[in-house]
Amino acid sequence: MKPLVLNRMSDWRLPGHTNDTRLHHADTSDDVQVIAPHLGQGYMQEIFLRDDLSLMILDYTLDRPLLLDGAGDSNIAEFEFQLEGPQAGKSIFFPYFGFQDLGFKAHHTRFFKVEVLFKSDSFTPYFLAFMERLQTPLQQLSAEVIHTCCRNFTGRFGGSTEQALKLLMTTARKPRLQKRFEHIVPSGLCTSLTSIDFARSSPINSEMYRLIEQILSCPYRGAHRRSYLEAKAMELVAQRLAVMIDPKDYMDAEDLAAIYQAEEILRLNLDLPPSIETLARWVGLNRLKLNQGFAQVYGTTPFGYLRSCRMNLAQHLLLTGNLSIEGVAGRVGYTSRSRFATAFRKQFGINPKTFQVHAWQRAS
Repeated sequence: MKPLVLNRMSDWRLPGHTNDTRLHHADTSDDVQVIAPHLGQGYMQEIFLRDDLSLMILDYTLDRPLLLDGAGDSNIAEFEFQLEGPQAGKSIFFPYFGFQDLGFKAHHTRFFKVEVLFKSDSFTPYFLAFMERLQTPLQQLSAEVIHTCCRNFTGRFGGSTEQALKLLMTTARKPRLQKRFEHIVPSGLCTSLTSIDFARSSPINSEMYRLIEQILSCPYRGAHRRSYLEAKAMELVAQRLAVMIDPKDYMDAEDLAAIYQAEEILRLNLDLPPSIETLARWVGLNRLKLNQGFAQVYGTTPFGYLRSCRMNLAQHLLLTGNLSIEGVAGRVGYTSRSRFATAFRKQFGINPKTFQVHAWQRAS
C-alpha cells in the first residue's frame, strides 16, 4: 500500500481525553492525543513531570503506512524504550538537532513504547554523560557531529563540546533540507553516524522492564503520582546509561584496536568492501575473533554493520543528491537495483523510489 504523506502532527493525531479507558493511568494535567480514526487507533499520552522533563506512553496501530515529513524538536532529547514494534526490546537514545526528516511508520504493526523526554537545559549533562561512556573513537565522532551541526545551523563556533551543544540546542535554525545539504553534513560523516547508531541502541534489560512496569502501573494520583513517576523515569535513564557496555572490560586492547580499524575499513569502502577473510587478515585477527569483536562492540556482524552503513549513505544520497536509484545503488555497493531496494525496504520500511520522490518534492 502506498504511504500517505503528512506534513503536520495534527494530520494524524487528534486531541484525546484523560478518561480514555485505554490509558494505564491518567491525570487531568496529562496531554492525551489519539490516532485519527481514518488512519488507525491508539493513543499518545504525555505526562508532565517538571518543566524540563516529561514521560510519554504511546500505544497505537496504523491501518495504512505513513510518511511523516517534518523536523525533530531541537529542544528535545529522548530515551525510548520499545515494548512492541519493529525494534521491540530495544532502548534507543535520540538527541534531536532540528533536522528535517522523512519518517516512515508501517501499518498493521503495534507500536507500544515508553519515552523519557528532556528539554534542552537538562539535556546537556545527560548527553555529555552518554558521550563519556563511549569508546574514544565514538566520543571523537560525537564531538565532530556536534561541532559540525553547531557551525552550520547556528553560524557560530562553540568552544568546548559542551558550549557547542548548548548553542546548538538553544539557537539552531531549522532550515528545510535542500539538495545542497551534502555541503553541511558530508556523506562521509553521514555514514560515520552508523557508529553512533549502534552505540546509542541497547537491549532493554530486566531492571529496565521492572521500572517500566512500575511506570505503567503507577498506583498514585496527583502530586504523589508525579513525584513517583519522576523518580522512576530518572532511574530508568540512569539504568540505560549504566548498561552501556565498555568492550575494554573484556577485550584485549590490541583486539579492540583491530575492531576499530576493521570498522573504519568497511565504512570507507562501502562500494567495494573486502571479504570477511581478507578484512580479518588485514587487521591481524582470525574470522572468529573479528565476528565476536563486532558483536561485542557494535552488536552485529561485520556484514550487518556494512549493510547499515550502506543504507545510511543511501538515505542521505536520496535526500540530497541528483542520482538515480541505480546510481545510488552503485554508490553504496549494489550492482542490482532490486537487491538494493529490498535492503532499503528492510532497513527503512519504504521503497527507495517512493522515499526519493517525496524528498525531491519537499526540497523543490
